[in-house]
Amino acid sequence: MAHLRSRRPGRRPGRRRTAALAVPIGIALTASLGLMPGVATAAAPGTSTAAAAESPTYAYVVNTSTDHRTIESVKKAIAKADGSVVIAYEKIGVIVVHSANPDFGKEIRAVPGVQSAGATRTAPLTAAGTTEAGAPQYISAAEAAKAGAQAAGSDAEPLEAEQWDLRAIGADKAAEINPGSKDVTVAVIDTGVDDTHPDIAPNFSASQSANCVSGKPDTTYGAWRPVDADHYHGTHVAGEIAAARNGVGVAGVAPGVKVAGITVAQPDENQLFFPESVVCAFVFAADHGVEITNNSYYVDPWLYNCMDDPDQRAIVDAVNRAQLYAQRKGTLNLASAGNSNDDLASDAIVDESSPDDSTPVTRTIDPSECFDVPTQLPGVVTVSATGVKNLKSYYSTYGKGVIDIAAPGGDKYQIPDTPSGNGRILSTMPGGGYAYLQGTSMASPHAAGVAALLKSTHPKATPTQLQALLKAQADNPGCPTEPYDPDGDGTVDATCEGGARVNGFYGFGVVDALKAVK
Repeated sequence: MAHLRSRRPGRRPGRRRTAALAVPIGIALTASLGLMPGVATAAAPGTSTAAAAESPTYAYVVNTSTDHRTIESVKKAIAKADGSVVIAYEKIGVIVVHSANPDFGKEIRAVPGVQSAGATRTAPLTAAGTTEAGAPQYISAAEAAKAGAQAAGSDAEPLEAEQWDLRAIGADKAAEINPGSKDVTVAVIDTGVDDTHPDIAPNFSASQSANCVSGKPDTTYGAWRPVDADHYHGTHVAGEIAAARNGVGVAGVAPGVKVAGITVAQPDENQLFFPESVVCAFVFAADHGVEITNNSYYVDPWLYNCMDDPDQRAIVDAVNRAQLYAQRKGTLNLASAGNSNDDLASDAIVDESSPDDSTPVTRTIDPSECFDVPTQLPGVVTVSATGVKNLKSYYSTYGKGVIDIAAPGGDKYQIPDTPSGNGRILSTMPGGGYAYLQGTSMASPHAAGVAALLKSTHPKATPTQLQALLKAQADNPGCPTEPYDPDGDGTVDATCEGGARVNGFYGFGVVDALKAVK
């Protein structure tokens, strides 16, 4: 499976603002170059001696300045190097290119005006990752009917008794005060959203939705929908944010706001999220008035992108330009921290999963020099996961100075007092169903929902101000007083560093929906 923050435990790390990434467009990446000796990388395009006509086609991002003359000059150079332009995002200086020239990357990096360029994957294009931990557990029709009967006569949604996560952050009480404004939209950048689901349809914004898989937005009606039932991740995330309080199924954290779907996952079984798709999604969201984006994934094929590799550096540059553009247009971006239980404040992490589109190569990386994208980009809100006991979820990545806030993501070891006793997160699935999932993929949309409530309460707040409010209103449990051993096997699985106000497990604390509407 790909890069989803709810799919498998060893996936995704967190994001952070490092000194090397504190610069706007074009990032001052040179400060990071040459600092990762010995990092193994997969064979990249450009190492082959085969003729272009006999070579497979690869996708690239070419990053330039934003002036029209330079971009036009670079386009001519792209054509000369046997590349074809898919789309040029001139406002951020990112050009998406396809080329079968094995030396395209090397040739285009030598062109005046090109600031960085590289392949966005290590495998050729074929005809056309998340952060959830484990497979979904579906609610049966009989269970749903029983829950509906039990909820009859109350103001709660039929399945709300199972939603311990809403109560944990005061979202149930917040909905009584302010369920959120229809003038606020959260875009789910993910595997697609099933807007026909009865809990999503009332709040879905088709005009702010698209399919960005190719790197170029497709706004054909319905293009944002998942290609099949296995692409369920985005629909689950959308329901967590904005499932309507309509007497059907579940409720979202912000049941009065709008939700949009921007599909970036490949339509095959791997569901990879490639850089050009994510660039497209951030730009599209910004240009269509989206106030908040949720990003429960990491950009494939590299779990960590190291700055001494020209391809990985170009990926960081391109995606950062896009998300910074969105911020400047008034969009707050939130992302999941990852499910690998990694300490992103450590000196070294072993990455055994990259590149995930071909043959992975084990490498040891420094998370201050090799970046998880988009989670470690500047201004992106990094979210760790908690369970019903307000304790860091066993799988959640963490790190002092890296995690911004925490939110419910579920934990099978933390058992709630609910009818099912299921410690995961219940939400919507394609085709009108419901299922439990756990992961930082589920934590980020809870935080995005609270951000949407804050934007509804403070409509003129900027992304920076919204992030400050999220942190100021968060409730911090503080580092555990006992050794952290969630599975009870006698082994300490993580160490929390920091104090009661800010620490590595929870950042500034767990988000609070009730405070957001007050």
